[in-house]
Amino acid sequence: MPNIVLLGYDLSQPSFRHRMQSLVRPLEVAGWAVRTERFPSGRYGLRTWERRALLRWADVVVLHQIKLSAIEARLFAAFSRRRVFDVDDAIYVRKPRRLGEPADESPWRRKKFAATCRAVDAVAAGNEVLASVARESAPAVEILPTSIDTSAYQPSAAGGEGPVTIAWIGSPENLTYLEMIRPALGRLTVRHPEIKLKVICSRFPNWPEINVERVLWSEATEAASLAAAQIGVMPLTDDAWSRGKCAFKLLQYMAASLPCVASPVGANTEAIIDGFNGFHAMSDLDWERSLERLIISAPLRARLGANGHAHVARRYAMRVYQTQYLALLARLAA
Repeated sequence: MPNIVLLGYDLSQPSFRHRMQSLVRPLEVAGWAVRTERFPSGRYGLRTWERRALLRWADVVVLHQIKLSAIEARLFAAFSRRRVFDVDDAIYVRKPRRLGEPADESPWRRKKFAATCRAVDAVAAGNEVLASVARESAPAVEILPTSIDTSAYQPSAAGGEGPVTIAWIGSPENLTYLEMIRPALGRLTVRHPEIKLKVICSRFPNWPEINVERVLWSEATEAASLAAAQIGVMPLTDDAWSRGKCAFKLLQYMAASLPCVASPVGANTEAIIDGFNGFHAMSDLDWERSLERLIISAPLRARLGANGHAHVARRYAMRVYQTQYLALLARLAA
């Protein structure tokens, strides 16, 4: 029976839950002994030394979003047999501090990212942007897009008549991206006063000119919250940080059969096929026009929503992700 350890900074973090926790049951069914463990974000070197027995126990260790310095990478390699670096964010740069600013280049982050890529047997990258950076240093790179279990979502009434709700779901630190479409939403609210913006989060914008529906995020209720909307949005700035994102909220919208409007940045361009399952919007005017097309046409929402559901089921199916990831891990263990 092979042994595997899945390491992450925060085991409740969405990316760890969707990319790592989703592998636990399939691994166990396949005969693996699985352990998930939190890896401290500081105490370089010492954190690896303290886990040397755990690392020696494992046939394969997966580091999810964990960067190691060159010295720690060598120590980590000395204690472990086979290693995978799992990445679904551009963690080689810092997120921009303010909207519209470029991502902060950090030589220290770049060096750690490269050192970790060199120290592992393979990098599992969430998209092509991340894979292209990893290829500069890694011995092997496999693109395994962050995927979704569509059966956990219920179809929305996107094509229904009546007031339209536009949904955004995400973490509080990403609320700043919504500011990009605030002017367009304000103008649309003047023409269509019945529309609402549903924000599913733990914090909420205070926009008096827009009807904001505040929904506290919960893993147990997020699917139902999306099912009660008619459109999903994902605005993004075009910078090195955003280009590394894996478009997960778009997958959630499509799993709920919502047509989407998204900034054509990074993985968003693969998730949303313009005119087929949603629209790309670059400018403020693009956002206004695309959203209004969906607001005024229930048949268009229904058609694009159905196309999106078929697209996510085909391109981002969780069972495909699990099968491909387990095949990678089995090759390394063998």
